[in-house]
Amino acid sequence: MEHILLHPTYFPSILQMATIAQAKAIVFEIQDNYQKQTYRNRCYIAHTNGKLLLNVPIKHSKDGSRQKMKDVVVENAFPWQKEQWRSIQNAYRTSPFFEYYEDELAPLFLEPVGTLLDFNLKIYELLAGLIGIETTTSLSKVYEVSPTSIDKRYLANAKTERQTELQPYTQVLEAHHGWLPNLSVLDLLFNEGPNTLNYLESQKLKNIPT
Repeated sequence: MEHILLHPTYFPSILQMATIAQAKAIVFEIQDNYQKQTYRNRCYIAHTNGKLLLNVPIKHSKDGSRQKMKDVVVENAFPWQKEQWRSIQNAYRTSPFFEYYEDELAPLFLEPVGTLLDFNLKIYELLAGLIGIETTTSLSKVYEVSPTSIDKRYLANAKTERQTELQPYTQVLEAHHGWLPNLSVLDLLFNEGPNTLNYLESQKLKNIPT
């Protein structure tokens, strides 16, 4: 793949991370307006009863006006980090590689969070290091309606999930609800461990519509 334009999202989906792993370079969109109900502040993991939504609460503007994504501040008035980390532990404690990555990921749920953008970029950098992704990344300078890079910003849209052709892998809770496609890359990491990068690089993405 060539240069790809993407939104930095909260614990990105497997499809988004496969796109990054196969790209020559990534430009993260940071000049756009924040939009609700997107993967900018949410992700899905596997749980006993199926998909579980993890949602990062944000502070909305007092007058209801639009906010730039880079200006959105996380709401820390209640212990959402503690609750989400507990959910992840409950879901993946018995997975093959959870304990292998646990100590690296735990600080994300213990340290105070400022802006959503900085938090998402921090998450990406950690995940890329754990997985072994070496794709070059940069940040957008201006917002482009018709970008020169390949536009994959739609991957952050949580309302209309695109059809995927991701290969199944063994999921620790598969016996409860069957195989669940395109969860957060955390699911892949905890189940596949060091094989995560190989999996991401081997997915056939060319047939996914833009």
